[in-house]
Amino acid sequence: MTPAARRLSLPVGTEGTLSVLELGRAEGPVDLIFLHANGFNASTYRPLLAPLAGGRRIWLVDQRGHGLTDLPADPAGRRGWQDLRGDLIALLDQAEGRPVLAGHSMGGTVSLLAAAHRTDRVRSLLLLDPVIWLPLTTLAFNLPGVGRMAERIPLVRNALKRRADFPDRETARKAYRGRGAFAGWPDAVLDGWLETGLKPSGEGLTLSCRPEWEASNYAAQGHNPWGALTRFRGPVHILRAQTRSTCHVPDRPPGLSHVRSERVAGATHFLPMLNPDVVRAALLNQLDADGVASPGSAR
Repeated sequence: MTPAARRLSLPVGTEGTLSVLELGRAEGPVDLIFLHANGFNASTYRPLLAPLAGGRRIWLVDQRGHGLTDLPADPAGRRGWQDLRGDLIALLDQAEGRPVLAGHSMGGTVSLLAAAHRTDRVRSLLLLDPVIWLPLTTLAFNLPGVGRMAERIPLVRNALKRRADFPDRETARKAYRGRGAFAGWPDAVLDGWLETGLKPSGEGLTLSCRPEWEASNYAAQGHNPWGALTRFRGPVHILRAQTRSTCHVPDRPPGLSHVRSERVAGATHFLPMLNPDVVRAALLNQLDADGVASPGSAR
């Protein structure tokens, strides 16, 4: 960890603390808060965001059930991501200034849900292939009884089968490097994920995000990102994957003139890992538009 990176533990009521990786300035207004995708953690995105930290204050959040955050993560009875939304709202209420919110996949959706409840605390949003289903699908996920069908979702079944325990970090690294969702990842990004994606357990290591919690995040889709897009009227920029995108917001969504959605040519769902220059350029544009440009930042 570089000298410019620090760990903060910020309380969420009486439940516990959110672990935040802070880059850049150590005081003053927070310029950017970034939330990771399901199953990952703040350290995964440090290689992406570190070049932007000069003169800025950036918070990368370990969401509930991930990384070094110690909030309870009980999957029983979860219908949606309201718990993750509440955690981010608690964080926003402690942050100085009005930050830009950005996030990948689940993290993008949670950022949107929180912004809709704290419209006065958020300047703008950059969402990286957020999980936003078509409106009728979103409606269906919010109907009573739909949660019982979640076990049939392939992502849920695969998460529950995921190996959780390893004798050492190198064994885990070999198991993930170049495979599945990790295909093509630079070593620095994979190592960033492993840094807090594993924690001591007995004589070995175990996943910080337990398979049952990862599965519950895939299954719990009873929230309403379309309603959140309507309530939050600040600038929203969405970058969608070209292949197998989880985002169904079109380029010009009707009635949402403040939302700009674009497809990134050649990108997969893992565009922050595989297309970092595109993502950094979008983040810089978002920050510059809000008057928080850093003269010494990389472009």
